[in-house]
Amino acid sequence: MRVRAKSVDSYIGMAPKAIQPKLRQVRSAIRQTVPKAGEGIGYSMPYYYREDEGLSWQQRSIVWFALQSGHIGLYLPPPIIAEHKKELKGYVTTKSAVHIPLDKPIPVALIKKLVRARLRKGPS
Repeated sequence: MRVRAKSVDSYIGMAPKAIQPKLRQVRSAIRQTVPKAGEGIGYSMPYYYREDEGLSWQQRSIVWFALQSGHIGLYLPPPIIAEHKKELKGYVTTKSAVHIPLDKPIPVALIKKLVRARLRKGPS
């Protein structure tokens, strides 16, 4: 049975030591962009959300990230990925995810740009 993280710190701490700095960079980029966002574990991965009790869980959600095999997944509700296709050229993407390769530098500026775009969309 796999142990589930109860906090973002424990999630990062359970990752391989060599990957932990990359996860911290992703976390830092998000926290710098949305410093007042709540932080928690949802769907067994770190996520960030608006602190507005008047919204549903889905409406409050901003962004998630997770260590996957060979990449870090950055997850944003549509249509953020589609609207940034040009900037995401060279990355594997899906409707709601960007795969950040583990063997490349973390694109901090791009992460911040995507998170800001998500904030501009407002609750969805």
